[in-house]
Amino acid sequence: MLRKLCKKYTELDQSDIKKLENISQILPIIADLVRANVFIDCATSDPNAAIVVAEAKPTTCPSMYEYSVVGELALRKNEPAALRTLEIGMATRDLKAITQENKTVRQSVVPIHNDAGDVIGVLIMEEDITKDVKQDRKMEFLAETTEQLTETLLNFRDSEYTVTYHINDAIVMFDQQGIATYGNPGAKKLYKKLGYRDSIIGMNFDNLVLDGNSFNKLINEPCLKVSEATVGKLTLQIKYAAMKQKNKIVGVTMLIKDITEVREKEKELILKSVAIREIHHRVKNNLQTIASLLSLQSRRINNDLVNKAFNESINRILSIAVTHEILAQNGVDDVDLKTIVTKIKNSTIKYGLPCMKNIKISVEGDSLTINSDKATSIALVVNELLQNSLEHAFDGKTEGFIEIWIQKGSMYSSISIIDDGRGFDVKAIKMGSLGLNIVKSIVKDKLHGHLNIDSTENGTKIIFDFKNE
Repeated sequence: MLRKLCKKYTELDQSDIKKLENISQILPIIADLVRANVFIDCATSDPNAAIVVAEAKPTTCPSMYEYSVVGELALRKNEPAALRTLEIGMATRDLKAITQENKTVRQSVVPIHNDAGDVIGVLIMEEDITKDVKQDRKMEFLAETTEQLTETLLNFRDSEYTVTYHINDAIVMFDQQGIATYGNPGAKKLYKKLGYRDSIIGMNFDNLVLDGNSFNKLINEPCLKVSEATVGKLTLQIKYAAMKQKNKIVGVTMLIKDITEVREKEKELILKSVAIREIHHRVKNNLQTIASLLSLQSRRINNDLVNKAFNESINRILSIAVTHEILAQNGVDDVDLKTIVTKIKNSTIKYGLPCMKNIKISVEGDSLTINSDKATSIALVVNELLQNSLEHAFDGKTEGFIEIWIQKGSMYSSISIIDDGRGFDVKAIKMGSLGLNIVKSIVKDKLHGHLNIDSTENGTKIIFDFKNE
């Protein structure tokens, strides 16, 4: 597994990989000695990600991991120690990190050098510090959860030095009779904005409630309740929780959060989404109109070579239109790649299949979401390769099969176009071919990927990859 991962994700040579394999064999011993999980990570082509190529769990104490993380990525934002040591070759001690299972640990990292002194990987030891982190996040939990706030509020309700005094959200406390006994500055400011002239302290719950909840129901069903209410131009999120002292309910806390701006932003996004859909719809229509005009023009020309150029241009324009058609339907900037490729296949079957030939085309593999810019580039490449296969692969044949295979990867995904045609000499490809130049340019400059062509007398396989988001 280590060798396979290194060949796929790294640029390490055979001797470097062999050295990492030797070290990986003693990882279990190291894990037991340090009583911790240990890993070997290697650099990838992405400067912000490393790949886990080996791991070992201690047998002398419980492991922090439920599953294997070999083959998973270590991202800079989660594991800065690993990436730092890989880059500068210096050991990193006791730096916090987030694991692939979303647990907080403390990492110590040392570099692994080859015979030339180059860093070829890092050895990582991890210690569980979840308890410490939970303690550090105590105030965050208190501020977020109303039920946890109430115990503190009861003890410090009148102090201006408490956290609640400086929270912008409105906090109102009611006693067992439903009378307001505490309101922080956020609450007083909110009710003043709603037109209340008197102090809210001493008011009955029925005069302050904004969403129609019943006080008796709240105090008799002591569980956290959340609702949303529109008051004037404000949209408010309201939480209720019963307050307890010594397991006895002594009142109710009401926390009100102004989410007006959030809802306004959501409305703006919806309106923008509608506008974007309309734009994509018009672009698609314009592209199809251009393709139709070119088609009409080509019919007036009796030159086969010129008509061939016209048809190639029409197919390229229609392949771009496919992306805008899907974007017009979705209203978002992300599209499903398999849907794009399937539409190109259907268009090819409808307009591009050679006469008197029975050629079947299938689309298989994974579904993955990509942005519109990448979708347009991939659509052009797939269309170009598919048209090329239809034009050249089945000369002298009456039937054939083309398979388009999509494979999703962790860092790079790929698309393969495989036919069972007559094949060709890869070395004899015309370097001046416009179609091939378009494909090479898009794959390299737009998709930041690689193109590989393999052909024999039994058929041709062309594969190109592209970096994931």
